[in-house]
Amino acid sequence: MSEHKYLVTCPKGLELLLENELLELGGTSVKQTVAGVFCHGEIELGYRICLWSRLANRVLLILNEWDASSADELYQGVKSVNWMEHMAADGTLAVDFNGRAEDIRHSHFGALKVKDAIVDQLRDLTGKRPSVDAQAPDLRVSASLFKHRATVSIDLSGDSLHRRGYRQESGAAPLKENLAAAILMRSGWSELGQKGSRLIDPMCGSGTLLVEAALMALDIAPGLARWRYGFNNWKQHQAALWQQLRKEATERKEAGLLRGCAEIRGYDEDPRVIKVAEANIARAGLEKWVRVSVREVGQLVKPSHVSDDLPGLIVCNPPYGERLSDVPVLVHLYRSLGDRLIDQFKGWYAGVFTGNPDLCKQMRLRSTKQYKFFNGAIPCELVLFDISEPYIFTSPSKATVETSVAAVEDLSEGAAMFANRVRKNLKAMSKWVERNKIDAYRLYDADMPEYAVAVDVYRDWLHVQEYAPPKSVDAKKAQRRLEEVITALPVVTGVAPERIVLKQRQRQSGTNQYQRLGQQGELLEVIESGCKLLVNLHDYLDTGLFLDHRPTRTQLQSISKGKRFLNLFCYTATATVHAAKGGARSTTSVDMSKTYLEWGRKNMALNGFGERFHHFIQDDCFNWLKQCKDQFDVIFMDPPSFSNSKRMLDVLDVQRDHVRLIREAVRLLSDDGVLLFSNNLRTFKMDYESLANLQIKDVTKASLDPDFARNEKIHQCFEIRKAH
Repeated sequence: MSEHKYLVTCPKGLELLLENELLELGGTSVKQTVAGVFCHGEIELGYRICLWSRLANRVLLILNEWDASSADELYQGVKSVNWMEHMAADGTLAVDFNGRAEDIRHSHFGALKVKDAIVDQLRDLTGKRPSVDAQAPDLRVSASLFKHRATVSIDLSGDSLHRRGYRQESGAAPLKENLAAAILMRSGWSELGQKGSRLIDPMCGSGTLLVEAALMALDIAPGLARWRYGFNNWKQHQAALWQQLRKEATERKEAGLLRGCAEIRGYDEDPRVIKVAEANIARAGLEKWVRVSVREVGQLVKPSHVSDDLPGLIVCNPPYGERLSDVPVLVHLYRSLGDRLIDQFKGWYAGVFTGNPDLCKQMRLRSTKQYKFFNGAIPCELVLFDISEPYIFTSPSKATVETSVAAVEDLSEGAAMFANRVRKNLKAMSKWVERNKIDAYRLYDADMPEYAVAVDVYRDWLHVQEYAPPKSVDAKKAQRRLEEVITALPVVTGVAPERIVLKQRQRQSGTNQYQRLGQQGELLEVIESGCKLLVNLHDYLDTGLFLDHRPTRTQLQSISKGKRFLNLFCYTATATVHAAKGGARSTTSVDMSKTYLEWGRKNMALNGFGERFHHFIQDDCFNWLKQCKDQFDVIFMDPPSFSNSKRMLDVLDVQRDHVRLIREAVRLLSDDGVLLFSNNLRTFKMDYESLANLQIKDVTKASLDPDFARNEKIHQCFEIRKAH
C-alpha cells in the first residue's frame, strides 16, 4: 500500500494539539504549519483522522506540488495529475482555491483555472466532462498557490470535520466543536474525564463544550455520526477498510457507554438556549450523561447528590462583548463567577475561554496557565485556574474598630470628646453589626450638635459628610471642629486617613443630589443580606446605597420569592438585587438616569443575574406608569422629594404628587400584591383621605435599623394594598 502526504487543517492556535493527535493516530513526518499540520501515512491514516480527529477541519490528501508563478503554470500542474484515477468523467466536482499570483487576483479565478484543467483532461480522454456541484460533489478538490509554490489535493473530509452532526441549532456566538475540544484538552479534561471527575459549564449556551466533553470521556469518535465524507465517491475509496474502522469505533463507543463517565452538567440563564442544548445532547445520544438546566451564575453551587474527593472541572466561555452589552457589566459578571468558584469549588480546576482575558483579573484567582486561540477572527485566551488557597487573592481585611484609651487621650479636648462618642457607638453596635454581617452602616449622625457630620462605615473605609453649618456659627470654629473629626476618626476606628472620604452635604433640591463631584470611578463592593452591592465613595454626594433603607430591602428580599417585582425611581437598583436574591420571578427597574441604570446592571451582574428576566428601563416614571399594562406582585417606590430634571415631562413634588404616583402604581398591582412607598421629605404627610379606597399602613418605625434609631425622620415608609 502506498504512503500519502496529508495536510490536516485546523483553527489557528490548535497546531500543537493537532500535531500530538496525529502522532497518536499513527502519522509520521509530522510538521506544523500555520493553521494546519503536515503528516505522512497510508490511506488508513486519512480515514482515521476523518473519524477520530477532534481538532481538524479538513483532511487534504496531496496529489501534486510544483513551482508555479502564473495561471498557466497552475493549470499545467493540475492537468498533470491523472484525474481518471480519482473521479468519473461525468461525475460532479467542486474546487476550493487559496492564494494569488501576478495574473491571479482573486480566488474565484484561481478555482476556475483548476476546474478547467480537470475538465479539459477528462473531456480530452473520454469525450465526457464533469459538472460543478458546490454542495455535494463526488470529488472536492483543494488547491493553493503561495510564494510560487502550488499544491493540489483531494479533500477527504468533504464538509468541515468540526460539523459532527449533533448541533443543528445554536445560541449566540457558539464555539465550533473542534475549538471546544481544544479548550477541554488544554483544561486537562482528557485526564480528568478518564479518572471519573465531574464537569460543569455554568454558561453552557447550546451545550457544545458539554457534548464534546462527553464524547471524550466515553471514547466516542467525533466522526462516527457522520455518513457523508469527501471520499465516499472517490474512485480509490476502500470501502471495506472504512467499514472496518467504523466497526472498531462503534465497539469502542459501546464499551465507553457501558463503562460510563461522571455526570456532566450545564447551566444557562436563557431557557431558550437550554432547550437547544437539550436537543443537541439528545441528537448525540448523551442524555444519560449530560444534563442541563436554567440557572444563573449567582446560583452556581457544587452538586451535592454525589460525594467524592475527585477534583472536577469548571469550564466555560463567558460573554466578552457579544451576549451582554458592555465590558463594565461583564467586570462584575466575571467577579461573580470567581466568587462562586472560590466559595463552592475549592480543590477543583477551572478553564475560562475569553476574548477579553483582562476580565479574568476580576475573579480573585491567580491563573496557572494561559493559551492563545482564535474564535473565528477574534483573538482569545484560555485562562486556567487551580481553585485552591495558594491561588486565591485574599480580600482586604476589615478595619480594626477598637482603640486604646491612651491614644484618644493624646487628642485635643474637642477631638477626644468626639472620639469617645464614636467609640461608644462602635461598642453599642458591634454585636449587631457582627450578628447581621453588615458591611455598611451609619456610625455617627450629628449625635453632638457641635460636630454636625454623618459618618458611615463601608467595610474598611469611612464616608464622612459634613452638614453645612448655620450662618450663625463662626466659619473658623466650624473648620476647626471638622479638623478635629478628621483627626479623631483614624485613632478611634483604626481606619487609615487615606481611606476617609470627606464631603459637605447641603440641603438638596432638584437634581443636585445626583450631581457628579469627581471622576475617579472607583467602586467598592459591600455585602448586605447576602447581596453584593457596589458603592462609589468619591464621585457623587450619595454613594449608590441608601443605608437607611436596609430593613426595607431586607423585607423585599423576604417577600419576593416567585413574585414579579417593580422598582420605580430605582437609583442603583439595590432593592432589585435584594428581590432577585430572594427569588423574584422577574424584576423591572425604572429610572431616568442612564448612569444609575448602568450601575444597577453592574449590581445585578455582580450577583450573577443576567438580563433575561431582569429588565432596566430608562424613562420618566410618571410617563412609564401611564403607559405600562403589566402587573406586578411587589412594587417599591422611593421618589425624590423634589425633582426638576430636564428629562421629566413635569416637575416632581412628592407631597403634591404622591397621590397620583400611588394610584398609578396600584393600578399595576396584583390583587394580593403590596406597594412599599417611601420618601425622605421630613415634613411629608400621607393624604389618607384621597387614598381612602386603599389599605395604608405606616411602617416607618419598623423600617429603621439601630444605626438610624436616633434619626426617625430620615425617611417615611408605608405598606399599601388594595382594599378587599
